[in-house]
Amino acid sequence: MIQSVPITPARSVNLSALKASCSACSMHQLCLPMGLGEADMHKLDEIIGRRRKVPKDTPLYRMDDPFTNLYAIRLGHFKTYQVSVGGDQQVTGFQMAGELLGMDAISTDRHHCDAVALEDSEVCEIPFSRLEELFGTIPTLLHHFHRMMSKEITREQNVMLLLGNMRAEQRFAAFLINLSSRYAARGYSSTTFQLRMSREEIGNYLGLTIESISRLLSRLKKQGLLRLANREIELLDLDRMRALAAGTETCS
Repeated sequence: MIQSVPITPARSVNLSALKASCSACSMHQLCLPMGLGEADMHKLDEIIGRRRKVPKDTPLYRMDDPFTNLYAIRLGHFKTYQVSVGGDQQVTGFQMAGELLGMDAISTDRHHCDAVALEDSEVCEIPFSRLEELFGTIPTLLHHFHRMMSKEITREQNVMLLLGNMRAEQRFAAFLINLSSRYAARGYSSTTFQLRMSREEIGNYLGLTIESISRLLSRLKKQGLLRLANREIELLDLDRMRALAAGTETCS
């Protein structure tokens, strides 16, 4: 098994030399609460253990690994998945910079899925025991964390709806619209972005075959809804794509 290559722990070197502070990170407005004072930001900076580089196709953690840290994605993309007793893989999500990984393990102290880098990535390790200590002194941080957990629950519910009630074209359109909105929140283009995951991984996540994904891409291209070059996708009509995801327009 390929192992992640960690950077020297922050305890042994000057923290500012190892990493930029949370307040200076371009992703801090997404994974951290707005409005923290300088003193509270400093407290948060002090508990960040290290930055950790995770090469492409390398696991950040595996199912049943003991839970010690949350991971704030600083750079790159990940996928999470579970493996059935029969050895089949089920993709449960795709995560990008500004999002937290590891919340699945809070209740049991064990991870319930594998998390693997889709490209060379980097995370900030957040020791959860030290984060809990801060919750008692920084109520805003605890409130923000509850909001993030609520969003995660909502995301899982939306996936269940996606797989249970939507036609194939709706599932795929909703998937693209979701990516579009998340990239827009990060200051990137909402219409042109790279698909970091493979067609097979997308199909696995949406409950569709790779052949279905390829047919849907061809159909959407033919209808002028998107343009595709290798893995770069351009959404040409967001309004129609949203209508397709909502089921008010069909892809014939």
